[in-house]
Amino acid sequence: MRAFSLFQLLGQRLERHHRALLAALWVLVQLRFLWQFRGPHFANDSGRYLSYAANIAERFYFEPGHNLRYVLYPLFESLWLRLGLGWWGIVTGQIIVSALATRAVYRGTRRLAQGRWGAAALATFLFIAWPDIQQFNVFLLTESLFISLVALSFGAFTRLQFGTRRDWLGFFVLLILTALARPNGFLVALAAGLAGLDALRRRPDHRAWRAVLLGLVLLSPLLWRALNHQLATYYLMDTYQRGELIFRSPLWAVRQAAPLQMPPPGTGPAMRVIYFAAHNPLYLGRLMLGKLFVFVSYLKPHYSLPHRVLGVLVLWPGYWLAARATRRASIWRPVRVFLAAVFLLQAAIITLTVDDWDVRFLAPVLTAVFVLAALELEQLWRAVETRHFASRH
Repeated sequence: MRAFSLFQLLGQRLERHHRALLAALWVLVQLRFLWQFRGPHFANDSGRYLSYAANIAERFYFEPGHNLRYVLYPLFESLWLRLGLGWWGIVTGQIIVSALATRAVYRGTRRLAQGRWGAAALATFLFIAWPDIQQFNVFLLTESLFISLVALSFGAFTRLQFGTRRDWLGFFVLLILTALARPNGFLVALAAGLAGLDALRRRPDHRAWRAVLLGLVLLSPLLWRALNHQLATYYLMDTYQRGELIFRSPLWAVRQAAPLQMPPPGTGPAMRVIYFAAHNPLYLGRLMLGKLFVFVSYLKPHYSLPHRVLGVLVLWPGYWLAARATRRASIWRPVRVFLAAVFLLQAAIITLTVDDWDVRFLAPVLTAVFVLAALELEQLWRAVETRHFASRH
């Protein structure tokens, strides 16, 4: 009981200054990564983005093909190049957008917690302090902008419960920007669509829900073409044949026990995946489970031991808490569906494609885990407080 009283006292003292402390931590984290990487960091894919951005800035030329799937980031870079601010301008812009995203995480979580500060402070602290999120702000890669847009989309979604037309318009703009940031950016819009469908399904009058389902059926040929377009520049069959769990890495690769049956030449991108799944179900199942484990476990072979231990101690309990939060009736149901869908859709995309050696595919969806886990912890703490109060009276 004494320990509980100490925690209560600590919470009361932190409440008055927690926003200033979070802001100070955010600044320190940005300075730390700028110092660690000696300013803007040129990474493996930075060259192609910068080249693309230079073409946009100088000739307003947009490259076709695979690079067009990342069009927002070269366009973002081109704005700073055109202003003559170079790499430092790009990184400064990324840091500014990240600051807005951090504020969106805090405000969105606090909105869901009916104004209570504890869950908002914890979710924001994790978003700031987790080593594989804020570091991307100094990288000349798409990850910083994508992580920030996912967080901003979450914040905007929480405003829709009592939202105005302006709130809805802002949310739709963010969905479009997020979809243009990376090839998998459409998952945020898809998650919002699933939340909307769930809300329509739960209405007493099902006419709107049935109308949307009919519309999706009628649009299915167009959606199929869009899926084929998205997959056209990926060589999934090559990664399947090599049994890769991590892109271009032989580590932890799955070995086939028998020759694989490959789709015939001329098969479309989406149909190739369906053909491969139908003719090699056990092998593909092993491959998908392996990639799912690599994605969520945080135990990748390239990570140091402290990195892995941190993931096990923080993320594994976080997954469990987030899963519990999805069943909390006190949390607005559409946002529970939205956040769960963001994470699960990303996991599904990884199982069908391939993970990377680092955390660049997990980091953008950790916001969903941190928010849900923080809300669940806040609910558990309130239950403990209630029992403690009852025991004293």
